[in-house]
Amino acid sequence: MKKLILDTGVQEFKIQGGGVLRFHPGDPNLYARFLEAEEKLSAMEQELTRQAKDIRDSKGVVSLLGQADKQIKALLTEIFGEENDFDKALGGVNLLSVAGNGKTVAANLMSALEKILTDGAQRFADARVAEIKAARKSL
Repeated sequence: MKKLILDTGVQEFKIQGGGVLRFHPGDPNLYARFLEAEEKLSAMEQELTRQAKDIRDSKGVVSLLGQADKQIKALLTEIFGEENDFDKALGGVNLLSVAGNGKTVAANLMSALEKILTDGAQRFADARVAEIKAARKSL
């Protein structure tokens, strides 16, 4: 079988103490999915808060946190693609765990990913502007 070799812009990002994520940070489709996820995450948070009001024991809390972790990781897989296993990449850490800075792992992850995607979107836009300027000059 022959191979088709091309640059797709996919980059690898090693997560400290965990695995690797692979995605194209300048992919406008990825950026759009990431922005759309904010609404879904907000809905998940509201549902989690609603369900937490009815829990009366630690077993229920742990179960709810486990379910929420799976839902958020499934959403991240939907955004970044099936090849990215966020549970493995994060070493099995629950996204709702509180990190050393007092924020949840999810908040820290989303912040780090947002910076990468924003930089990628800016590079994409800059490249398109440069193409348009070059096309205008050749007219």
